[in-house]
Amino acid sequence: MRRSDTSLDFDLDLAKKASTENPVYYVQYAHARVCSILRVATERGLNVEEEIQNAKLADLTVLDLPEEQALIKQLSNYPDLLQSAAEVLEPHRLTFYLQELAGMLHRYYFDHRVVTEDLPRTRARLVLMAAVQIVLRNALAILGVRAPERM
Repeated sequence: MRRSDTSLDFDLDLAKKASTENPVYYVQYAHARVCSILRVATERGLNVEEEIQNAKLADLTVLDLPEEQALIKQLSNYPDLLQSAAEVLEPHRLTFYLQELAGMLHRYYFDHRVVTEDLPRTRARLVLMAAVQIVLRNALAILGVRAPERM
């Protein structure tokens, strides 16, 4: 989580904590939360796999809330961030990015329902959640951290 040229201050108790104080747990929980959202959508009769595979058919213009726009922007920053972190050998950039993305996802979840009666909005939000899930899973894998589906 820190630059390689800074001193290491490792808190073993924090690393073992299963709470939002633990940054690894916080990001893993974001991934599990997205998995849960997608499961709920499936339980409510939506074909989530089909919705995600047909993302090009979803009307993403309904993602007009500032929080949705911020999530989209954060997701769009991922490829460049990953490349620059690799080029300058600073993996901590990825950990900061993940913490920020997880925080945005958690706040969004508390403020907005993904699965609603508004089918076009639900479809667009499912595509957004799937994109968040992909980035979280990919970045955690790069860091050698498990991306659990349930917690």
